Amino acid sequence: MPKGNEASPDAINRTVVERKSDREFVATRRFNAPAHIVFEAWSRPDLFKQWWVPESAGLSLLSCEMEVRTGGRYRLVFRHPATDQPIAFFGTYTEVTPNQRIVWTNEESDQGAVTTVTFEENAGSTLVTLHELYPTQAALDEALAGSAEGLPEQFAQLDALLARGA
Repeated sequence: MPKGNEASPDAINRTVVERKSDREFVATRRFNAPAHIVFEAWSRPDLFKQWWVPESAGLSLLSCEMEVRTGGRYRLVFRHPATDQPIAFFGTYTEVTPNQRIVWTNEESDQGAVTTVTFEENAGSTLVTLHELYPTQAALDEALAGSAEGLPEQFAQLDALLARGA
């Protein structure tokens, strides 16, 4: 049991998702790995596809194409048992600063967010902050009721991948 001001590892590495305004939310989690390792898990398709899809979602990631550089593109194609048609998400990396920041667009609809992920290393661990800005309140409401609900599970899967030495 933690004593005094000590926090358990689970409390320290808990995913926090907060609505910041009518159009934006922020999710944060600290990972016990240096920023360059966490950044690799976000930028290498072979690693990304191991943790991005929440296991409980029932989705399969059919393809994962990522060119993580400023001006590069990505395309993720999923299958869900409730539909015969694959679901594609795609966009452009508008800013990539290795080991520090990735910004991308979500272009599959006119309601897609701009996503910013930052990596802040301190004493060998990395605080990841995911910020999504949507064009409308309705788009954010839909995201918070859908994909954002999976973030704690996704980040737990990333934590497990990092613990295995990815």
